Amino acid sequence: MTSVVFTGIGLLYTADPEREEIEDAALVVDDGLVRWIGRSADAPPADERVDVEGRAVIPGFVDSHAHLVFAGDRTEEFAARMAGRPYTAGGIRSTVAATRRATIPELVSTTALLVSELVMQGATTFEIKSGYGLTVEDERRSLEIACQFTEETTFLGAHVVPPETTADDYVRLVTGPMLEACAPYAKWVDVFCERGAFGEEHSREVLAAGRKAGLRLRVHANQLGPGPGVRLACEMGAASADHCTHLTDADVDALAATGVVATLLPGAEFSTRSPYPDARRLLDAGVTVALATDCNPGSSFTTSMPFCVALAVREMGMTPLEAVRAATRGGARALRRTDVGTLCVGSRADLVILEAPSYVHLAYRPGVPLVAEVWRTGRRLV
Repeated sequence: MTSVVFTGIGLLYTADPEREEIEDAALVVDDGLVRWIGRSADAPPADERVDVEGRAVIPGFVDSHAHLVFAGDRTEEFAARMAGRPYTAGGIRSTVAATRRATIPELVSTTALLVSELVMQGATTFEIKSGYGLTVEDERRSLEIACQFTEETTFLGAHVVPPETTADDYVRLVTGPMLEACAPYAKWVDVFCERGAFGEEHSREVLAAGRKAGLRLRVHANQLGPGPGVRLACEMGAASADHCTHLTDADVDALAATGVVATLLPGAEFSTRSPYPDARRLLDAGVTVALATDCNPGSSFTTSMPFCVALAVREMGMTPLEAVRAATRGGARALRRTDVGTLCVGSRADLVILEAPSYVHLAYRPGVPLVAEVWRTGRRLV
């Protein structure tokens, strides 16, 4: 593979705690990995030279929470919500109905479009959940489709209870035949532990069964109100508790003590006019925070990690540095990845060149398309 040296970097944000920012920087990429980092004047030779001309470079975003396999949209629900109707989890069922009716080519096409949008806006690693099929066959095919686009696939059969069954019967299905069919296509298991979805004991059953099947754990927790989700995630050693909008002091203490990542999803609050999570409270307590899009057709139909960074700074008490850190290294931590989310020697060569001199512009200029180039494993994608 051709080696590439990037020179003239105005500000290199590495997300590496040892050396987080370097001005007038350069880096060398070879064989898909970062091989050297330092000042531009000291850059070694390489087969190809890319002069960034004073632009900023950051690691590729790591979107650790996205629902991309679905059909239909919920435009009418969104419009009604903007007119004053409160958000509940019930609208998921309309997406389930549309997804069940869709063909595999239709689902692949929709997923591919959303993945393309993610990448165009700087995401080089992303997770994809199932959860809009809620039958054995529909969940399995959703994960088969997700596997075409990412290795970070999550079985979310326990999204909501479909209307044709009871919670007890559905949990037996999820932890039995559905899990058996889906586990070969999934790396993670997730559960929506929330009022209107699954209670604590059912959620524990789902997570325990997933772990027994060899899947790693993550939890939708404390989005719509206080509840047991965060504490359950900490008790069971989940990689992340996602949403974390309504937290008690005990929840925050548990996250800090266990190292479970708090993945915050400000696109959901933006789209539902709900209170934003208090990122400042979490960070001050020593909790690791990640940012993700939560891309889904109901409560957060965005594929823009820069938009989520801007929301985190404006609405959640984060500094620009903390927000970009959460969208890169934090997301990698939520996926228990050490090869992505940072730019250091030996990391995967996933990087974003911004049409700006600093990552601060991601929050300073919200809505402006600042992603100029996207490279993954040393190859230019955008």
